[in-house]
Amino acid sequence: MATFKHTTVLLNEAVDALLVDSNGFYIDGTFGRGGHSSLILDRLGSSGKLMAVDRDPDAIEAGRARFRNESRLCFRHSEFSRIGELAEEMGWKARVSGVLLDLGVSSPQLDAAERGFSFMHDGPLDMRMNPSAGQSASEWLQTVDFEKLVRVLKEYGEERFARRIATAIVERRVDAPIETTSELAQIIDAAIPVRDPHKHPATRSFQAIRIQVNSELDEVRKALGDALDLLAVGGRLVVISFHSLEDRLVKRFMRDSARPKPMPKGIPLMESQQDKPPLKLVGKAVKPSSEEIAANPRSRSAVMRVAERVA
Repeated sequence: MATFKHTTVLLNEAVDALLVDSNGFYIDGTFGRGGHSSLILDRLGSSGKLMAVDRDPDAIEAGRARFRNESRLCFRHSEFSRIGELAEEMGWKARVSGVLLDLGVSSPQLDAAERGFSFMHDGPLDMRMNPSAGQSASEWLQTVDFEKLVRVLKEYGEERFARRIATAIVERRVDAPIETTSELAQIIDAAIPVRDPHKHPATRSFQAIRIQVNSELDEVRKALGDALDLLAVGGRLVVISFHSLEDRLVKRFMRDSARPKPMPKGIPLMESQQDKPPLKLVGKAVKPSSEEIAANPRSRSAVMRVAERVA
């Protein structure tokens, strides 16, 4: 297996916020290359437990090799949207002290040309976080309806030239499937009339297609709800997002879960009779320091939000 450099974003900030009980049960829903998990294990007591989840088989293989002698850690090759059932199998429901979700694509995925995530490296147009499941980006682009493609580029990539790009893709695929990252990047580049001097013209479209292929926003929605059910009172939910669509979902979920349910008008209720919200917000959104951004430019868009189970 190739070795890739991976710098964990908001490492200390995330683990400081997460670890409320050194002997508790924890879930790292997005193991990656184990940066957060490693620090969690450093701070765990002898009876603490950590479940590391990742749908990328390369991440699981690397993790098992790195932590092969760590008895407090168990791995699950799975989407993080399944943390509810995975924890229930362990007997952890409503007993978890912390759930960590570090969203988005990891540096090893971006840097491996054969995974097809990046226009910076020519390779097969795959983009699947689990290469053995679902359609590749190439397969999806070959069959997707034009209007759906426009909608995905607009909603997931916030691409203002979505219709032009979709038209170019649909016209090109008539001749032959779009099979490599460089082919797709060239099609997008030629379709865009105005360029952002600070961003590659394919950036937004590649993000949008990746989100679609991996059902990333649906994964986040499901995982947030499951995490709420898993947490014990006092347990923490820590989420690091890397683009506005993810962060909007997380912010709304935490905000809504930290508010009392609205009462029907005209029904007199004492405050003690009202249902308490299940979460409380912990601090404000945290962003990387200027020093971290200078050392790791990929961290610049990260936003961390924290909530605690209170009822």
